[in-house]
Amino acid sequence: MKLVIFCVLLCSLCLSIQAQNDIIKQFNISPFNFETTIDAVETEISLKKDTIVKLDIKKEYWDNTVYNPYNDVEVTFPLQLKFKDSTYFAPIGKHKVVTSRYGWRRGRAHQGIDIDLVTGDSVFSMFDGIVRLSRYSRGHGKTVVVRHFNGLESVYAHLSAYNVKENDTIFGGQYLGKGGVSGNARGSHLHLVINYKGTSINPEYLFKFNDQNAIRASELWVTKKWTQPILHNSRRQSLIKPLLSEEEAIASLIKEQSIYVVKSGDTLSRISKRNNVSIAALCETNDLKRNAIIRIGQKLVIEK
Repeated sequence: MKLVIFCVLLCSLCLSIQAQNDIIKQFNISPFNFETTIDAVETEISLKKDTIVKLDIKKEYWDNTVYNPYNDVEVTFPLQLKFKDSTYFAPIGKHKVVTSRYGWRRGRAHQGIDIDLVTGDSVFSMFDGIVRLSRYSRGHGKTVVVRHFNGLESVYAHLSAYNVKENDTIFGGQYLGKGGVSGNARGSHLHLVINYKGTSINPEYLFKFNDQNAIRASELWVTKKWTQPILHNSRRQSLIKPLLSEEEAIASLIKEQSIYVVKSGDTLSRISKRNNVSIAALCETNDLKRNAIIRIGQKLVIEK
């Protein structure tokens, strides 16, 4: 009898064997207690959905047909974001390896981070919310966009299959679909974007992408610096100092400047790495072209 119930539960959840294994890892479930735990999780989902639907996040700019419905919205900075928890749900069910960061990449803005996975790996929602988009998007391929209750939207791109549809109410940790290589992707990975009213925010400024799944603070202030890929390098993590108050955010707008004297063997690339600034930012501050020749003894302004 238990075996029959177990099979029915699996079918009703419409999960693949891989997705079940990922859920076991995600919620730290003992395989021997999977049936009992699924009952508890289903009850929790039902209670959460009853609460979620009472909050209307579909009131403004709700469009299931376009990636960014906020084209005419101007975001005011510094921006305050609040989180009700100290952790988020991991978007994949295994150790997260960031292969490309938010920043300037191959002459273009990379507005999210890439997390390594194998095609077919399960992808999960980081927070409670409602699915705004679940369809093919140019460049991103098969994409799911979830709108959350603090104003953020999380984007899961290059998927190979969907498990949710538009307007679905979901909870943090819910299975969204399978990772893949759809759209403009070089190898299978999850392209994760965090947007606020259409403006991308460096995900690593908000979240630690380690096994603790930590949110950097319950209240964070975001300045334009963390929404402009040109100021960051996709090959390395930017130096992150979370802004915890409006006063700190305003003070940070007064940029620190220092003078760097070019030495023998220096290149713009070496100088940018040594001073933890992007080549694009270095060139912009000093009015240089990326292929400019620098001379020994030349003074460059480093702005952080």
